[in-house]
Amino acid sequence: MAKATSVEAYIENSNFPEALNLLREIITSTEVEESLKWNAPVYAIGGKNVIGLGAFKNHFGIWFFNGVFLKDEKQLLVNAQETTKALRQMRFESIEDIDKNAVLSYVKEAIENQKLGKELKPERKGKTVEVPEELQNAFDNNSDLKEHFEALTPGKQREYCEHIASAKRDTTKLSRLEKITPMIMKGIGLNDKYKNC
Repeated sequence: MAKATSVEAYIENSNFPEALNLLREIITSTEVEESLKWNAPVYAIGGKNVIGLGAFKNHFGIWFFNGVFLKDEKQLLVNAQETTKALRQMRFESIEDIDKNAVLSYVKEAIENQKLGKELKPERKGKTVEVPEELQNAFDNNSDLKEHFEALTPGKQREYCEHIASAKRDTTKLSRLEKITPMIMKGIGLNDKYKNC
């Protein structure tokens, strides 16, 4: 589908314009704010994304950004991917599949959940850094190295630890340690050169 310049253009250029217009009418009969994000219609409350409309080759649907909190009494929701934690979608193949009352009920519940602050926050990696044995031995023999390592951000510390720990052979671990020691002493992260590109 070509990049849409408006919600109307997105709907008209889809394979299901009549059905998407019906879903749009149901959704906009509530208090949501309509916009175009990621080249698709998105509906928000107070700047927080609640619902999205999407059309594909053989189906179309409604995305509920925090759909994991919906009761789903009618079993209408699917998890788009196994790794998706909060997002749920209601899929349709034709306009006849749309139960207006059910859709409105789910939309209203999603809005209410957003107002109640029900949101699945992205998981953050823990602050603790597990230092591999090889690096710990280097710290025991070089307090300067340890001091410079501790001055790094937790994320940079984690990158270095994972870099060493992910090696399968002891010789590779020691070789990696040898290569990163000057970088740690300079206070730069393992992947800094890629982050500034």
